[in-house]
Amino acid sequence: MEQMTGALFDAVLAVAVLTAVAYLIFFIRQNSGLRHVARMLMMVSGVLQLLYIFARFSRLGAMPLTNPHEAVVFFACAATWAYLTFRWRYKVKNFGAFVSILVALLLALAALFSATFSPAPAISKTLWLPVHAGLSLAAYSFFSLAFCGGLMYLLQERELKGKHFGYFFSRLPSLDALDQLNSHCLAIGFILLTMGIVSGSLWLWQVHGVYWRWGEKEVSSALIWLVYLVQLHQRFTVGWRGKRAAAMAVIGFVVIVLTLMLVVTPSGGAGIHGN
Repeated sequence: MEQMTGALFDAVLAVAVLTAVAYLIFFIRQNSGLRHVARMLMMVSGVLQLLYIFARFSRLGAMPLTNPHEAVVFFACAATWAYLTFRWRYKVKNFGAFVSILVALLLALAALFSATFSPAPAISKTLWLPVHAGLSLAAYSFFSLAFCGGLMYLLQERELKGKHFGYFFSRLPSLDALDQLNSHCLAIGFILLTMGIVSGSLWLWQVHGVYWRWGEKEVSSALIWLVYLVQLHQRFTVGWRGKRAAAMAVIGFVVIVLTLMLVVTPSGGAGIHGN
């Protein structure tokens, strides 16, 4: 079973890298045929990621979110499908190139962690833990889309500000479209993250009899929530938009990556939220 899932992950990583390469070549050459190929590869990549998660679920008998490898794969999968869902409703020029590179990097990071199966702890088989972890990582996926949109905004704004309509100007969407993307992804991500924290509190009560503990994982989740609460507050009450909002989206995602490394690192060998 481990050999089969290992081969499946190799396929997941290979297709994700191939997708990123296809999107990158399209971004450079702007060939419509390459864009179609890249989009198909992104869909295949998403399906393979789901199959890999399901294979680990079948082996463990619990949601595969108990170690760093599984958590980062789930993050990448959520980002892939968040993008595919987003693209179904909104057209953002060359957005896939940035998202595909981020997904490939996340899966490459997952490859650095051990994928060895170990018995899932009893607390991981409770209802609220997979709900909490799934919602939180889904929220991070939308924040990752905001991060990509923020990078695109800063690149486009730099060329416009310098009145140098060069390489990125013709390849990136308008600043208004990117700002709307930021707002959309930020709002959805914050709602999901709030639901994730609430379900995490319910899991703590179910397992430990308390709704909150001041552990490193709980504090890191609260920190991320506060960072994005500030962004939402500043955006919808003070009027932060444009370059400032894009920069905050980038900074917020950096905070997520740094704290995620803390959250997914096993504490005492117990795994994610396993202590």
